[in-house]
Amino acid sequence: MNPISELSSDTHRLPVPKTAAVGLLISLSVHAVLLLGLSLVVFKAPLQQLQMVVDSVFTEERLQEEFSQEIEQTTEVAETVNFVTGSQVVGAAAAVGGGGGGGGNGGVVASQRLDDAQSLKEPVVKVNIGAMSVPGLGIIGKDLGAGQVSGEAGRVVEGYGAALGQMTQEMLRMMRESKVLVVWLFDESDSMKDDQKEIRERFYKVYEELGLVQKHEGSKTKLSDEVLLTSVMSFGKEISEHTVPLKPTFNTEEIKKAIDKIKVDESGLEYTCAAITAAVRKYQPIAARTKRKLVLIVVTDESGDDGEHLEETIHLCKNAEAPVYVLGHYSVFGYPYAHTKWIDPKFGLTHWLRINRGPETPFPECLQFDGLHERWDAFSSGVGPYEQVRLAKQTGGIFFMLPGNEDNLGGAGSVEQRKFELLDMQEYLPDLSSRVEYAKDRDSSKFRDTQWEVIKALNPHTDAELRMQSTWYSIDPAIFATQGETTFKRAMRAMGLLNEAVKRLDTVKKLRDKEPSERWRANYDLMHAQCLAYRVRLFQLLLSLDQHQVQKPRPKDDNNNYWDIHRVPELLEPTKEQVKQTKVDLDELKRQNETARAEYQAVIENHPRTPYARRAQWELQYGFGMKFAEVYRNPNFDKLADIKFPKQ
Repeated sequence: MNPISELSSDTHRLPVPKTAAVGLLISLSVHAVLLLGLSLVVFKAPLQQLQMVVDSVFTEERLQEEFSQEIEQTTEVAETVNFVTGSQVVGAAAAVGGGGGGGGNGGVVASQRLDDAQSLKEPVVKVNIGAMSVPGLGIIGKDLGAGQVSGEAGRVVEGYGAALGQMTQEMLRMMRESKVLVVWLFDESDSMKDDQKEIRERFYKVYEELGLVQKHEGSKTKLSDEVLLTSVMSFGKEISEHTVPLKPTFNTEEIKKAIDKIKVDESGLEYTCAAITAAVRKYQPIAARTKRKLVLIVVTDESGDDGEHLEETIHLCKNAEAPVYVLGHYSVFGYPYAHTKWIDPKFGLTHWLRINRGPETPFPECLQFDGLHERWDAFSSGVGPYEQVRLAKQTGGIFFMLPGNEDNLGGAGSVEQRKFELLDMQEYLPDLSSRVEYAKDRDSSKFRDTQWEVIKALNPHTDAELRMQSTWYSIDPAIFATQGETTFKRAMRAMGLLNEAVKRLDTVKKLRDKEPSERWRANYDLMHAQCLAYRVRLFQLLLSLDQHQVQKPRPKDDNNNYWDIHRVPELLEPTKEQVKQTKVDLDELKRQNETARAEYQAVIENHPRTPYARRAQWELQYGFGMKFAEVYRNPNFDKLADIKFPKQ
């Protein structure tokens, strides 16, 4: 037998000593007591610390102007009204394409998608810390109109149909709390006639869908019982009312007829702030007496002529709790004006009338000079005019940016893609503070203030000598010589101003990397490149003038009767005599040419897919050369004295 097996077998039969049994019982008892004690110990984590952990995951502070959305254009009337809460109503269209008024259930679907997300299902954590909201998602849900701390800086729409669909949702949201009195304010400029017609034709989208709310609540017979009442006003230099004064209506036919009554204001002035002020003072007492929410909707394609009253208007609307919604257009990038086409009725000639369309900031941050005269481009800033955007945001409304492609705009950039993606623009969004606050902040920075000084020094709107003739030079050599001499002197002076501007900008170059704003760095980069490039361009203008004067060419086509100066990529090589006459350092000029091209390219690479990159690309594309080209000018342009031009 195996000894080991015997030992093992015998061991199982050995009796347990009493002393060992007692020790085992004592050990079990001690461990049981310890476990019981540990189970009664409560570890209390500070609630503040726990909240910090939760907030770091679920909340994120967002600036309102950093959000915009693209709205799908839907013109069909919804057949049902689904009332859902909070941000779901307004967020429906952007989340799942429910562009109609109350008919979409996009907010519910969006909520379900969030609930079904695996990232929120695992792990399951139950923390009893009370009700918890998700501010970030609330903002993205787009419930941003009245009742919020502030409104929305811009919402991109693809037409009036989409904009009116969103207005339907906004009014539905407000009507969950009270009845509404809406005042429509139409710009009376000639360029708005087509817009007014389109809105009139699409009015059914808003009022038919909102009519479903009335049906939902039963038949109404009294005016005071109507959920929505409307008044229609228009403005130019004066303010007109087209529905019965002080008697808002719910009748859509009356509203359409009121829009048809809007006339073109011949003054060319658009007193937007005055119109809003008049509407609030006239209708707020009625709204208060009938316990209604006052809402203002401004329809315009210009930035207005009375922006000095902006802060007063905002204050008035806030006190009245009256949100302002604006259906407007993109502002011109860094420039107050655009040009719109007008054809005179007598000769059928095309004329370009200046309108106010910007800038996107409280004061311009870009050069107003294009190297020959005041700017004549229409490059988009990607956002709306400052005054309208600030007004909407501060009062709790929304600025709706209407279609970017406008056939009636003239100048470079008018046919370019006018929309920029939000993610690309996040760090380049304009400052929407008041003008006083903005100027104080700008002037306290040497880097920013220097740029502002350069902008003022190179402004053709305040310095007429910065306007060089670029069109309609005479084919008569004697007259051309007189015109050319004036242009030559102005170009020489402008080159000197550009030299001074470059020196000023160079003094703060070391501050660029310390500047916290990407927008101001981009302003500096583009401006520095332009000052160098425009000096090269003006020297090319001098060479072209001198060459033309010496050669005295005649048009090759007998029909052509004038000369225009065109921008071309090719550069003219100066003669020794031309260099001596202009007193220009040719080597320095060549260095500026190379540096300007390199800096434009740097703008494109460092600020991609922004208005800065688009402007730099255009400058490079057209080049710095100048060349005279023969053109035909209709003699009827000299017979316009008796034609009445619309003022813009």
